[in-house]
Amino acid sequence: MRVLFFLTLIFAFMPACSALAALPPLLPMEDFFRNPDNAAFSISPDGTRLAFARPWEHRMNVYVREIATGIEKRITSATERDIAGFFWKGNDRIVYAQDSGGDENFHVYITSITGGEARDLTPFEKVKAGILDDLEDDPLHMLIEMNQRNPEVFDVYRCDINTGELELLAENPGNITGWMTDHDGKLRVAASTDGVNTSILYRTAESEDFRVLITTNFKETFNPVMFAYDNKTIYVASNLSRDKTAIYTFDPEKNEMLDLIFEHDEVDVGALLHSKKRKVITGVVYLTDRRHYKFFDADREELQNSLEAFFPNYEVSVADIDDDERRVIVRTYSDRTRGTYYLYDRRDNSMSKLAELSSWLKEEQMASMRPVTYTARDGLTIHGYLTLPVGVSSHDLPLVVIPHGGPSARDAWGFDSEAQFLANRGIAVLQVNYRGSTGYGKAFWQAGFKQWGRKMQDDVTDGVLWAVEQGIADKSRLAIYGGSYGGYAALAGATFTPDLYACAVSYVGPSNIFTLLESIPPYWKPFIEMEYEEIGDPSKDKELLESVSPVFHADKIKIPLFVAQGANDPRVNKAESDQIVEAVRKAGKDVVYMVKENEGHGFHNEENRFDFYRTLEEFFRKHLGSR
Repeated sequence: MRVLFFLTLIFAFMPACSALAALPPLLPMEDFFRNPDNAAFSISPDGTRLAFARPWEHRMNVYVREIATGIEKRITSATERDIAGFFWKGNDRIVYAQDSGGDENFHVYITSITGGEARDLTPFEKVKAGILDDLEDDPLHMLIEMNQRNPEVFDVYRCDINTGELELLAENPGNITGWMTDHDGKLRVAASTDGVNTSILYRTAESEDFRVLITTNFKETFNPVMFAYDNKTIYVASNLSRDKTAIYTFDPEKNEMLDLIFEHDEVDVGALLHSKKRKVITGVVYLTDRRHYKFFDADREELQNSLEAFFPNYEVSVADIDDDERRVIVRTYSDRTRGTYYLYDRRDNSMSKLAELSSWLKEEQMASMRPVTYTARDGLTIHGYLTLPVGVSSHDLPLVVIPHGGPSARDAWGFDSEAQFLANRGIAVLQVNYRGSTGYGKAFWQAGFKQWGRKMQDDVTDGVLWAVEQGIADKSRLAIYGGSYGGYAALAGATFTPDLYACAVSYVGPSNIFTLLESIPPYWKPFIEMEYEEIGDPSKDKELLESVSPVFHADKIKIPLFVAQGANDPRVNKAESDQIVEAVRKAGKDVVYMVKENEGHGFHNEENRFDFYRTLEEFFRKHLGSR
């Protein structure tokens, strides 16, 4: 099964030394945040063509290249919004997704690689659509999820890609939160919720009704990953009766767990590698401080070893592979380079370079990202990453802490445009996987429940104080900056630790938890009771939410503040930024406020990114004394 993926464009403690590397030149801001020349390479099933993204009219569009001749052709013409993601449907068509102005109501389009007009397969207003299964072995159909009938839930349709006809395959009764097909494209598994409990539903054939296999509280994980190739057993990621999520096989007919496939004692494991051609599970991927593999298959392990022999000092991943598993799209990267795409031919062990993502950024001028750990005030171990500027002493530096969004997410090792940009300006960057982050087990995630502005914020604060105690950071030149939940954390830092930071930046961050929970997109409504348990119930926890919503304590903010917001943001409504800006100004403090009318949850259009980071650079130069 190939599923629609979304491009991530421009965005996936070192002691002092007596001999410092040369001070790199001050690089243009645009170099860190411009669109790549080429990105997101994928290969056609027959291995004869490449599809990739490239800027046209300052927007990322899809191109196709014949491998044998090198002839290229642009097949999309987006001018208002980047193509969000794409994949091959057969050998001669491309399916892609695009929203409008950041509203996240993605439509599904299909176009021929020979040219002609693209067709919108989901031409409905205020409807969000996506691909459930592209039905690789069915050249005429795909399965599409869409909330046209009810904006709160997604039904499944069989789409005729020639006519655009949509046949309702499964009507959501109102409580289904996810669907899964087997390797024949049959709809066999679903997940439902009653608000806080999740049930896994199963049927042997599409002609049968779904029946409940297992019901768990949402705080526990029992996640079907994929069917085994016999379409009988299921691989599941589960943390039932354990802290760290592990991979098991599961028999749905007998409703019983079978074998433990892989576990790790430090982190959750949930990603499988597999071979469609040979119909085997080949390995797992897991993330500690860096990405790691465990292989179960000699052929896949041999492939990885061959690739790493070409690039011994880089992370190497398989981005795509043709149906014969002969031609492989390879991606290399590190903490100091966005990386390069290559085409590897297994038949003759040849490697050809396709494109560097950012050839204008020189690896030797970039900073290293170092994994760090420190102990929070209550004894909990917190993991994070520290990026120190090149060519200067690693003492008494200006420091920006960047709490990640989510908050049910985590930061990972690799090239980070923001960290490199700030390091080039002479700023140290600390990224913190505070409690409530995912990947470190059930207990660590649940330790963040109802801790917005409290222990989660303490973890961020303690990381900054650790950097000061280590002599890395100058306590008079500290800043906090983040997006989404990280934007909330920035506002909370400015509000609840007003003497710690010199300035703060909130990028699409919520300021009022009450209005945040009231304004969520309709398709998040089935999860609202879970949100109440994770964040707080507006009725039962009114005092708690008032105490940790920065908008109600704006009078405490006495440091310079920069707020940025997309007008069409469906996750963090523009009112969240409007409220805090109005409250801070009412308290007599000035705020730099940037609103982009054609953006949503984050700025994706290149010119808007440039505006934001240009303002951010000036803001930090003024208030941190950065380079």
